[in-house]
Amino acid sequence: MNDHEIFDAYSTTVMGVADAVLPSVASVSVRTSRGAGMGSASVIGADGLMLTSAHVVAGARRVEVAFADGRESEAAVIGADPLSDLAVLRASGPTPDPVTFGDASTLRVGQLVVALGNPHGLAGSVTAGIVSGLGRSLPTQVGRVIDEVVQTDAALNPGNSGGVLADGHGRMVGVNTAVAGVGLGLAVPINATTLEIIDTLTRFGRVRRAWLGIAGVQVPLPPDVAAKVDSPTGMQVGSVIVGSPADQAGIHRGDIVIQLDGSRIVNATAVQRLMVENAIGRRIEITVWRNGALVDAIVHPRELELSER
Repeated sequence: MNDHEIFDAYSTTVMGVADAVLPSVASVSVRTSRGAGMGSASVIGADGLMLTSAHVVAGARRVEVAFADGRESEAAVIGADPLSDLAVLRASGPTPDPVTFGDASTLRVGQLVVALGNPHGLAGSVTAGIVSGLGRSLPTQVGRVIDEVVQTDAALNPGNSGGVLADGHGRMVGVNTAVAGVGLGLAVPINATTLEIIDTLTRFGRVRRAWLGIAGVQVPLPPDVAAKVDSPTGMQVGSVIVGSPADQAGIHRGDIVIQLDGSRIVNATAVQRLMVENAIGRRIEITVWRNGALVDAIVHPRELELSER
């Protein structure tokens, strides 16, 4: 295949994705007490359900969506989760067909992806690039970290947030959320975890998470301990909030968390992943390395409140 054929195939793929996905992508206009904002969203349900970034609709008093075919309507925020930077809207008027979800966990570095959205208010914009990194972490505005973020060199600009990152088959594999620099964009992945968050937001309007009240960093374990617990690293506790579940369980600053609820803990992210709704109020065993010995304790996580995020 010569260069012309290669570029023709590339263009054909991008045009196919644009034709399939762009009708389902809307520009979003938001009014807050501080003024106006903009972003993007995509249709994910036949009943007017739409998906966007939580920061796009934060503090929204009025939300309006507009599609490439001229359809416009108001939209209500059904639920928003700042910790995953995802929000679900429901448009009051008719919407185009929903996007098809893909699975970001199948993406490979170097794979073609297409970003569709509303950069700088320019509705119906399309850029293309490759997956330039996987497994990135993205700090949110509320201090927590989103895992498994997709990095792309497809051009993203203000207003792209909430828009679609699609694969070459036109399947939505991410929600564009951040511009990290020139040629560096980030997207929240569409995977089993985010699909569960979207479903929970749709049904209940919020996502409940458990909370221990500790923070820490990944540290290597001594070789004999690593062999005993079958893990090279653990999470060393850097702080314990007074009165928190961890404090009440006797966890101290300097402890190295090795295991939680039967799962190995290799870093702070591993703890965060276990702090889901069904852990709230449950009796959970935590194992730490302290002063040369493994110590077991029982902790009862509480629901994470906004003030604790």
